[in-house]
Amino acid sequence: MIHPQAIIDPSAQIHESVSVGAFTIIGPDVCIDEGTAIGPNNIFKGPTKIGKNNRFFHFCTVGEDTPDLKYKGELTELIIGDNNTFREYSSIHRGTLQDAGKTVIGNNNLIMCYAHVGHDCFVGDHCIMSNSSGLAGHVHMGNWAIVSGFSAVHQYCHIGPHAFVAGYSAVFQDVPAFVTVQGAPAVPRIINTEGLKRRGFHPDDIKAIQVAFKTLYKKKLSLVDAIVELKKQAKDNPHVNLFYESVASANRNIVR
Repeated sequence: MIHPQAIIDPSAQIHESVSVGAFTIIGPDVCIDEGTAIGPNNIFKGPTKIGKNNRFFHFCTVGEDTPDLKYKGELTELIIGDNNTFREYSSIHRGTLQDAGKTVIGNNNLIMCYAHVGHDCFVGDHCIMSNSSGLAGHVHMGNWAIVSGFSAVHQYCHIGPHAFVAGYSAVFQDVPAFVTVQGAPAVPRIINTEGLKRRGFHPDDIKAIQVAFKTLYKKKLSLVDAIVELKKQAKDNPHVNLFYESVASANRNIVR
């Protein structure tokens, strides 16, 4: 299961079912759980914990020090869950002590070619990062969110659950749950209706989210007044409540 030309530090903890390709380097303080398949020419640096049934193609850089200038070599970590796929040349950096000290990637995510997850990012479950997309440091990406190819997300931004960032976009503010944004700078367009249909959302729930979207973006209300109205609507629908919470708790204001 481990190619003889792979280089693995004796202190690395690798489950016996893990496969490792030629010329892959796995350093100290790396823990890899069962069922994970690692192709050739990958680099893993610790402290890094990787869960079950992940797949790393080739030329991935996993758990490297961040190039952030405030990082001075402190002991930080990367935590990756289960069933994730990392395609060619993707890169994930560990955290910094100026934040939580860790970068976290959840379960069932697809990180495509040349995509980058920066230091201190928190990526949820079932997310997709398309080719050459990038998350700067401290970005939070909610469950089922998608960042399309060649798009970039600014530091400290939050991408809400089920949100969709269209290709070649530049995100400088928070994207509320369910919202599709596009452009540089990114602006709201519609809700991610097609994505919600694919995930089995009931038509009535989609309609309720559309009403909430119009309250925020089409009624020409101030943000304060829009949040008041959304709070009222949120009482009747948990999905609208998710939309409301992502707006009310925005970290860098919202795209508008």
